[in-house]
Order: sequence, then structure tokens, then C-alpha cells
Amino acid sequence: MPLDYQGSYQRVRAYLHDKRTSPRPVTVRPPSPRAVAGWILRDPDTLTETEQRQLKVVRTHCSELDALTGHVRSFATMLTERQGERLPDWLDAVRQDDLPSLHTLAARIDRHHDAVIAGLTLPWGSGVVEGHVNRIKMLKRQMLGRAGFRLLRKRVLLA
Repeated sequence: MPLDYQGSYQRVRAYLHDKRTSPRPVTVRPPSPRAVAGWILRDPDTLTETEQRQLKVVRTHCSELDALTGHVRSFATMLTERQGERLPDWLDAVRQDDLPSLHTLAARIDRHHDAVIAGLTLPWGSGVVEGHVNRIKMLKRQMLGRAGFRLLRKRVLLA
């Protein structure tokens, strides 16, 4: 015991016992950013009731997340239902809100406007071509420094 304390061990023990056994206020941990992002990006029909309720609470407490959720879901609808003609209206709506990260996305979409509209509208894509390019790059990496172009050409053509 410190020299200036006038009480006893029993008094300290009783004080600490009261502190340890008194009920603590229950605080709900806020959801993690990863969980909130998952709720926003997933199809609303696949969310459980608890997740829907938690997302609703988050959206009511943060107007930016509420606006973001609306924009993300609107874009998802454009993507899944092939509604590329709605893209200019979506971009205008994004620019009206104060969401810098979406403004960056809108600026990048503007750079490739026609290609994005085609991707949101047309039924075909470049997935097969990308797959072949990926395979060729893998072969090239495997053979790096081992052989010349002729052997690489034969492996690509025979594969």
C-alpha cells in the first residue's frame, strides 16, 4: 500500500468487487466496413432479415451510404437487365451527389463511354478472347529465357 493511503485492503477489495459485479451498459458493435460493403453490393433479395435491418439502420445514420447504395443498386440493375441507355442519366445522378469516389468512377466511364454502353447493352463480350490472351501470357512466362519465338509459336498453335 502507498504510504499516503489511510484505508485498508478490505475497503479496496469491496470497491473493486462492486465495480466488477455492477452491470455494464450494453453497446452494440457497429458493423465492419467489409460487412456493410457486402450488404450494399449483394442482391437485396439474398440478404437475411437481420442483414436488411442492419443495412437500414446504417443507411438512416449515414446519408452518404444511403445515396451510395441507391447508385450501386441502380447500376447493378442496368448491368443485369442490359439497360445501357440509362447510363447518361445514372452518370448525371452520380455527379449531383457529394460522393468523390463515384465522381472518379463517372470520369473514368466518360473516357470509355461508348465501350461501357456497349458492355451494358450488347449480349456478347470479350471473355473468350481474354481467356486466350491469358493462356498465351502464361505460356510465355513459363518459357521465359528458355527458348525462342519459334518454340513459343509451336506451343501456342499446338495447345
